[in-house]
Amino acid sequence: MKRAPLYCLLLFVALSGCDQSASNQEFNILRAFPHDPHAYTQGLVFQDGILYESTGRYGESSVRKVALETGEVLSMEALPEEYFGEGLALVGSELVQLTWKAGVALVYDAESLTLKRTYDYTGEGWGLCYDGESLYMSNGSDRLTRRDARTFEALGEIAVTKDGFPVWRLNELECVGDQIFANVYQTNRIVRVDKVTGRVTSEMDGYRLSVASKRPPNPEAVFNGIAHDPGTGYFYMTGKLWPDLFEIQLLGG
Repeated sequence: MKRAPLYCLLLFVALSGCDQSASNQEFNILRAFPHDPHAYTQGLVFQDGILYESTGRYGESSVRKVALETGEVLSMEALPEEYFGEGLALVGSELVQLTWKAGVALVYDAESLTLKRTYDYTGEGWGLCYDGESLYMSNGSDRLTRRDARTFEALGEIAVTKDGFPVWRLNELECVGDQIFANVYQTNRIVRVDKVTGRVTSEMDGYRLSVASKRPPNPEAVFNGIAHDPGTGYFYMTGKLWPDLFEIQLLGG
């Protein structure tokens, strides 16, 4: 009878060993671009030289098109005051924007930013990305929800773990191939998640970006905003209320 706890411990260790440790993701900062220092960035998408950005806060939320090189806001659509804008994804010619607590996703024409329709969902909306087939959504927990890109119906959940332990407060997302890059809210951490297993394969410490950004001494001015350029493989990253946006090259595999 006394051997049972030891057996369980050995079994736990053996199973834990199957989950390989996450590596540290190194990166180079290639360029810095101007970013609206009043933008409470929630979601970021890059397509054909244009940044699409979702901003938050009640009464200040928006969806906008931004010129990468200058940071100029080319066009913007304000959200109703009862909505707090959150994650953003580009699905074909449409943008899908989450709201924090309203349980409503807003769908816009990406060219004109005209609202076309809405979807309802349960729970909070934080981050959103699209991998070409499905949408992936975070809600501040350790779970990502896979959703139908046409109906927004929930199709399943992914439990995200690092070294065998759950990773909480997953926020802004960026889908890149078989991986999902996720910012951990109120930290400088970006984890790379295998979207099949949920395992974190590498982690990036964005402290250098936070320092270089000259962000204001405001506790809300945290890292948030990840976009990927499939043409170059580079990433664009910024934060809430940051006056700079950075072009990043990830190193290694």
